[in-house]
Amino acid sequence: MLGVQLAELLDADPPGVAEALDLVAGFDDTLVHGLARLGEERAAALTALAGAVAASPLGPAVAEATGKVAAGSVSDDHLAALAGARTALFGAVHDARLADLDAALGRTREAWQEPPEAAPEARSMLAGSRSWLRELAIAGWRGVGHDLISAADQTIEALLAEPELRRLAVLLDGLAAELRASSPLATAERLPARRWADLWARALTLSWEDDVTDLSGAAPPVESVSGRLLLLGVDVHEHGTAVQAQVHAVLEPADGAPARLVRTSVVAAKVDTIVGPALWRLLHGHPVLLTALAERRALEITDLPLLAGGDLVWHDDRATAGEPADPFATARIQLAGALAPPVPPLERHPVRIAEPVLLEGYTTDGSALELDGRPLPLDLDRLPACGPLTPALVAASSACIGLLRWDGGRWMVQPLAVQATVKRKPVEVHGGDWALGITDPKVAKAEARAGDAVAVLRERAGRLLRK
Repeated sequence: MLGVQLAELLDADPPGVAEALDLVAGFDDTLVHGLARLGEERAAALTALAGAVAASPLGPAVAEATGKVAAGSVSDDHLAALAGARTALFGAVHDARLADLDAALGRTREAWQEPPEAAPEARSMLAGSRSWLRELAIAGWRGVGHDLISAADQTIEALLAEPELRRLAVLLDGLAAELRASSPLATAERLPARRWADLWARALTLSWEDDVTDLSGAAPPVESVSGRLLLLGVDVHEHGTAVQAQVHAVLEPADGAPARLVRTSVVAAKVDTIVGPALWRLLHGHPVLLTALAERRALEITDLPLLAGGDLVWHDDRATAGEPADPFATARIQLAGALAPPVPPLERHPVRIAEPVLLEGYTTDGSALELDGRPLPLDLDRLPACGPLTPALVAASSACIGLLRWDGGRWMVQPLAVQATVKRKPVEVHGGDWALGITDPKVAKAEARAGDAVAVLRERAGRLLRK
């Protein structure tokens, strides 16, 4: 990415973005205090939200919902309309920011096409999840107590038992866990109002079977693809109860079609005591993918399902590790011309933007990269603790493969790999280098002293199963 491209991106200011975010903030404030305690200011915030979508197909439903909620009548239909309006505003912001990014990079993006719809399924547990979300909205985050948080436990347990509903289950479980960890909410100094409103609105949308026919929240596969997969880097998402390795790559289709940007993810459940490099051992069921990450190899894939949003559904038995493939060479040669995937409608949220880029020829003070005098802030909080990539290495780097993100009202870059100079020697470090085990002797020794938490927990689980 050149300085002139960065300048175009940073200087772009689509009209209406700030106003849309202000409207969302006003709605989120009503969820902090609860729909049961609407004053004039918060009732006006709902009216403004309805006004913003008045000319859209959502307009009549949101206008009716606003009037009913202000009058003290809160139903699932009304909340679904309000959540839809909030989602639509964020979708507009997402589209404006992503269009800026594509224009600055000269990146071509595939148009979204609706996949075939599956038959809707009505389940009582979905009604239970909506009931809990309705009670949260009525009480407001400040009014949520232990009893209300615990009321979701039975519904979450039932959802987890259904594979196609686990996305909703994990979402609700995560929200409940965060509410529980932040209690007492009535006296908390600060609340993550936007984050919790995001989770609430997304869960409510997923739980509405009349509008969401695929209850897993993911679009069905639209095609199967084969070819060569050239990895760019891995973004590790860690939560107290789960870990996900999301791999960004360039696919060279076997049929000779143009190269395209894709993602693929593998996930494992965990407990909060498993952290750091031990996380990779939870993903041992995907040895081919881990080998490609650790050894920086290309992958030959056969008939992998591809979702409409550009995500490959990973099957380790349909892939083989090929020859070494330098991710920086892939980025320099392939990234500029690769076709970017479309974004599914319900995924259009600005915080979701994470576009792979190659940055070279910059200087850095450790907090931002500077290209031709323009600073681009670094998102170092996202560096995974399970890999060798550190802030010090980023500060010593001169080239970086990263993900451009738009969060908190500004563009930032999350490094996935760097080329740096350490003790006058060039080094190349990637976030997935330890996917098959720690390669740094000092870190390996420290981990050995700390003990293998995964092995201990597996041994204990085995002992319990043998009883």
